[in-house]
Amino acid sequence: MKKYYISTFGCQMNVHDSEKMAGILKSEGYTETDSAKNANIVIFNTCSIRQKAEQKFFSELGRIKSLKQKRPDLKIAVTGCIAQQEGARLLQRASHVDYVIGPQNINALKSVVAVNQNAGIIAVEDNPYIADMELPADRKDGVRAWVNIMYGCNNFCSYCIVPYTRGREKSRASQNIINEIKELSEKGYKEVTLLGQNVNSYKSNINFPELLKEINKINKIKRIRFVTSHPKDLSDDLIYAIRDLDKVCEHIHLPLQSGSSKILALMNRRYTYEDYQKKIEKLRLEIPEIAITSDIIAGFPQETDEDHKETIRALAEIEFDGIYAFKFSPRQGTKASTMNEQISDDIKSERLAKILELQNEITERKNRELKGTQEEVLVEGHDDKNTGKFKGRTRTNKIVNITLKNNIKLTDNIKSGDFVIVKIIGPLRHSLEGEIVYISHEDSCLNPWM
Repeated sequence: MKKYYISTFGCQMNVHDSEKMAGILKSEGYTETDSAKNANIVIFNTCSIRQKAEQKFFSELGRIKSLKQKRPDLKIAVTGCIAQQEGARLLQRASHVDYVIGPQNINALKSVVAVNQNAGIIAVEDNPYIADMELPADRKDGVRAWVNIMYGCNNFCSYCIVPYTRGREKSRASQNIINEIKELSEKGYKEVTLLGQNVNSYKSNINFPELLKEINKINKIKRIRFVTSHPKDLSDDLIYAIRDLDKVCEHIHLPLQSGSSKILALMNRRYTYEDYQKKIEKLRLEIPEIAITSDIIAGFPQETDEDHKETIRALAEIEFDGIYAFKFSPRQGTKASTMNEQISDDIKSERLAKILELQNEITERKNRELKGTQEEVLVEGHDDKNTGKFKGRTRTNKIVNITLKNNIKLTDNIKSGDFVIVKIIGPLRHSLEGEIVYISHEDSCLNPWM
């Protein structure tokens, strides 16, 4: 029995790419194993957005060398953004690696394993046909599914390596996307998340708001999400689509990156803070219940104390529901990595701490305001602490741990994929505690406590 093991780093794109590689391997007769020791092929699906992820990968790659020495027949593949960046240099740096496959060429994995090709295979060339390839995906989650609608990026933010590793924007044909989601709906999936580096710039025979309208018509799909949106391309039509389409969830991830217009210009974001603020005002005017999350970079080159204070002021003014905040990490090949006035790590750490401190206060307060409210939650499975409870998400993408009521065993009444109405009883910093009020199964509505 041929077995594979995949170690995935980084973003949702990489998670879904790993699902596709698993689908390819499964079609070639492989089964998954939970340990590299038991595998015939080990794949490291890498990320180079930040230095920490890169360092973690190279540590894992070093540790597996001894396993390769004991088992010379073991095949090791490096895929993802580091594979694209390093190419042949990776084989020179780590001679125990057999295959180097960039994110535009994961289809090459099929031919590699089908004929058990020898070491030294490199597939990092530009692939203009990636958006036309319909690759199988082996998804683990039976409730929520990732669906690529486009590949690559044209924005060239000065800190970002993605346009160099994933290539230029290429949109999938709308009918292929719709067909894939219809197939997922027949398999029982309730929620889809549409993926793209900038979904707002999706363009096939229809644009992104029109695509949302078509997906909204698919009966068995109950929730639609998407990531990521670039603020400069957030149109009124997209805002109205979120407002008017009943299956599109009231949540948007809209990366700000900095509250300083000077720094935004250095980042090549192509909007000012004032532009961004107007988009937020429009979103909240049209969709008052919307949850907005964002990304923030601390310590970008040439960021002064006043620039940092402008980011702090922006967080206080906008009041995001949550953020992903990171210290600036210079990436080789990007313009920002060569800019003057790089910020010391100590200052970056200090600024990041202040950003997180303020945002934690905002998130906790927003969660406290939900206490006593009733929220619709899609049950995803058991909670992460294995307490026997279930967890799920609200339409606004807040995680809810579902607690017992009246000593009724939850396992007797709900399952993954059910929709439940919960009363929020315990707001926490990064999640909520909810008590079930009502259960809605796919074919019936049960309320044992009424």
